[in-house]
Amino acid sequence: MTPVQAVAKAVAGSERITSLRYRVTGSVPEWGRVKAEASMHTAPMTMGMKLTATGRYGGGPLEIRFVDGAMYVHGDAADSGMLKGASWFSAEPAAWGRDLFDNNSYGVLPCQLEGNPVVQSAMLIASKDVRRVGTETVDGVPATHYRGTVTSEGLHAARDAAPDKAARERRIDSLAQFSGMRLDGTLTMDLWVGDDNRTKRFRMRSDTYTSKGGTADQPLEIIDGEPLDMTVTFLDVNEPVTVEAPPADDTADLGDLADELRTD
Repeated sequence: MTPVQAVAKAVAGSERITSLRYRVTGSVPEWGRVKAEASMHTAPMTMGMKLTATGRYGGGPLEIRFVDGAMYVHGDAADSGMLKGASWFSAEPAAWGRDLFDNNSYGVLPCQLEGNPVVQSAMLIASKDVRRVGTETVDGVPATHYRGTVTSEGLHAARDAAPDKAARERRIDSLAQFSGMRLDGTLTMDLWVGDDNRTKRFRMRSDTYTSKGGTADQPLEIIDGEPLDMTVTFLDVNEPVTVEAPPADDTADLGDLADELRTD
């Protein structure tokens, strides 16, 4: 099997994922070193994550859940005094796992972690230079390591070459998530595939861009951002996942809190 065929087979297998538990490590622009463990379900789309980031929230732990169009947050991002004794705050409408325009975590998550990792793992199918690096182990499981580069142009071409409507829609999702990560040009992507032809891990590396200004005193300017180097490991695939909203009596609504601040 060629590297291109092996990657295509792994991507096809990922398209059948309905639930996933996964781990994220690496460096994310403006967030520093990031560690997270998360569980997600695709129908309905729900996600629960426990996260630490050296560049945000004093490096303290944060728990985020997306359920029924709302986001729930617990941890050092929440001011306990402002929450009036509640442990969580909620915000809506909120969305996770979609694309650049639909995702909304109110800045609680970096844009790179707002994306669906199953969709992100499929981006390597758009590479024109996929090669086999070697055989390694991922959490003790043998896996073949592939590497390639991905561009926006390559993702557009992969979309146009999709064999059917479903594949085209999935590649549109990949293109949208690529755009949402603020990548500056080329993405270097590594993919580890197990003997069962399923994705075990992927890594994304790229320069990024950001912006400054956009005020009356300073015009908007696009500038170089910090590098992205993020690794996602698939832990449990298609196993039962439960992500629930926290108790209502322990949750403060962010909209209500904002209304109170405006009237004080």
